[in-house]
Amino acid sequence: MSRSDASPTKPAGPGRPKDPAKRAAILEAAKRMFTQHGFDGASMDQIATEAGVSKLTVYSHFGDKEGLFGAAVKSHCEQSLPTTLFHARPDMPLRERLLEIAEAFYAMISSPEAVAGHRMLCSPQLAESPLPRLFWEAGPMRVQRDFAGLLQRRIEAGELVVPDVPRAAAQFFTLLKGEPHAQLVFGCCRPGTDDVHVHLAASVDMFLSAYAARRVPRAP
Repeated sequence: MSRSDASPTKPAGPGRPKDPAKRAAILEAAKRMFTQHGFDGASMDQIATEAGVSKLTVYSHFGDKEGLFGAAVKSHCEQSLPTTLFHARPDMPLRERLLEIAEAFYAMISSPEAVAGHRMLCSPQLAESPLPRLFWEAGPMRVQRDFAGLLQRRIEAGELVVPDVPRAAAQFFTLLKGEPHAQLVFGCCRPGTDDVHVHLAASVDMFLSAYAARRVPRAP
């Protein structure tokens, strides 16, 4: 981190209540700046200017640049995959429910912001930094935890048989990423919309072939 981005001395005491509108503006500005310039290239001065606030305001909300990065990742995931997406909705057939989540998840990870963030975190400069863990805890860990809760409710309803729920949740999202996401990250080609839909449906069907409860027909 450059000297200009070092966190200034924080004022003593609890301070004023934080302004939610300013926080939201800072997060949106941070997403744009991190996407355009990478973590090292985006300065707190740039982000503050883009958000229309002072640099001190940015620090008072997020502490330092690492904290702002983690909050930006969390905000992106919560906007694209809100916790409400994983509510029970027992009236919706299981396959349809999983496809709904699959479409939302792939839309999130294939966005320009997400692809740029993935490339940034895989760079040698950041691979040994705290940022990959911050990203993991703010994004994938939260999504997998929410999805595991949905799986557990469907298990209790008798629709799934899953010996290891956290592992199954991780497997589901790994299947969804698959080759199309790798192609996006490498920049070699962008899968067509129809190809993505076929891939997601096949991934959901593979998941269900492993974990869907097998109904034993009643004897006549």
